[in-house]
Amino acid sequence: MPKITAETATETKAFAADEGRKLVLAIEDAGVDILHRCGGNAKCTTCRVEVLAGDPGEMAEPERNRLAAETGLAENVRLSCQVRVADDLHVRVLGQASVRGLDPGPRPAE
Repeated sequence: MPKITAETATETKAFAADEGRKLVLAIEDAGVDILHRCGGNAKCTTCRVEVLAGDPGEMAEPERNRLAAETGLAENVRLSCQVRVADDLHVRVLGQASVRGLDPGPRPAE
């Protein structure tokens, strides 16, 4: 079972995640504060993570196109709603409900 380490503005949490699970769901289910305003549809970029270590897999066209529309993003930034856990990952959560004062958004589908 892959191990995920997620850093936020206030904590670093390590937890196991089922292989093939959406990263955003693994993060949220581990109790880590993460935004996902569009419900996991690669539309809003609020669930962005910076991949610090590990292989998040190939980027599909919807994610690539959405991230290309943003300016100033590092090459290691991914949408956690589009990443399927396959490897140990160390990520930094870039959007948190508590920091932005927002409702996290609808829960992404499995």
